[in-house]
Amino acid sequence: MKNNREKFDVAVIGGGPAGMMAASRAAELGACVVLLEKNESLGKKLLITGKGRCNLTRDEVDLKELVSQFGQNGKFLFSSLAEFGPRDVMKFFEDAKLPVKTERGGRVFPVSNKSYDVLRVMEDYLKKNKVKIIFGSEIVGFESDGKKIKGVKLKHEKGKPGNRTISAEKFILCTGGKSYPLTGSTGDGYQWAKDLGHTIIAPVPALVPIKTKETWVKDVQGLSLKNVEIKLIQNDKIKDSRFGEMLFTHFGLSGPVVLDVSKEVGQLAANGEVAISIDLKPALSAEQLDTRLQRDFANNGKKDFVNYLPELLPQKMIATIIKLSGIDPRKKVSAVTGAERKKLVNLLKDLRLTADGTAGFDQAVITSGGVNLKEVNSKTMQSRIVDNLFFAGEILDVDGPTGGYNLQICWSTGYAAGTYAA
Repeated sequence: MKNNREKFDVAVIGGGPAGMMAASRAAELGACVVLLEKNESLGKKLLITGKGRCNLTRDEVDLKELVSQFGQNGKFLFSSLAEFGPRDVMKFFEDAKLPVKTERGGRVFPVSNKSYDVLRVMEDYLKKNKVKIIFGSEIVGFESDGKKIKGVKLKHEKGKPGNRTISAEKFILCTGGKSYPLTGSTGDGYQWAKDLGHTIIAPVPALVPIKTKETWVKDVQGLSLKNVEIKLIQNDKIKDSRFGEMLFTHFGLSGPVVLDVSKEVGQLAANGEVAISIDLKPALSAEQLDTRLQRDFANNGKKDFVNYLPELLPQKMIATIIKLSGIDPRKKVSAVTGAERKKLVNLLKDLRLTADGTAGFDQAVITSGGVNLKEVNSKTMQSRIVDNLFFAGEILDVDGPTGGYNLQICWSTGYAAGTYAA
């Protein structure tokens, strides 16, 4: 059977944000580049980030502070962030006539609030630098001698004779993780990297909703709470805490602060039960809240307990708090006992739930785990095992919290891989 072999300087595998950046950057520096994408379009996952608004990056100046947000593996990103950090990303899109804005918490979005506009900029960047894109390119394997990749073999195309092999001097693997598999992130890259000699840190879902053992969450599903504090507790010790916005779902909890602690819930669960404590009134201490309740109860003595609660809680939570407190809803607030009031204070300051694992990859924003960073040069993104292999994006074992951090990893590592591969 005839073998159709095409030759390039650089072959990039995966058309997500990291792959598009790597391919465009390499071509911009003069390389002849091909981008292989198994979908029929680019950036499928990019289009759904930030609920379709695309949280591009962080408005962050301090490099050390930025790196610290990526946990113990963050130091791997120092060089790439120094070379192409948040300010460079913002300038890149502004220069491409896509104005950006900074919102609460330093999150950066396009002014248009459309992720499609971000994808359009990246597609224009590829086009301008004459990157060849092969869509529907399903990879069946690599030609390698152990130290160097000679080519990548594509699945036989319908109606075309022979197999198709892409030869290149350099290869960049940007296949993403396993989260949102419907977008094409099915973890293929992990197996290819492993086959080529790399160690893979077991992938787990990250930035993912948390399931709870308590079923009362169903009664409040859809309720979003702003300015609450959540704590992870194990063996009576606080393991982590976050302040911000959360959401109740039919099976547990979601929302930014929940997603940010989800990876840790998975890690802690290996050592026993993990409790989640929600402080509904973090601005007040337990003593201050108790004083407020005593004052309110004195001023509203004739009101039924159920009719007083809207002053304290969102309507959707009232029935649940009544049930958990055990206080008769028709009891006059003047008749609520000290012990009952203390129980109410405790519920508002420490509403407890028990973690029952996390939702799967299909609901995870990103994947934690991936190619072992010890086997990758942090400046160039070049493999320390295969001479002409580079990595960029989510396939690497580094991830951050919600709020633009993970897209920044894609831009920075993609830019570095493209630069040094060229």
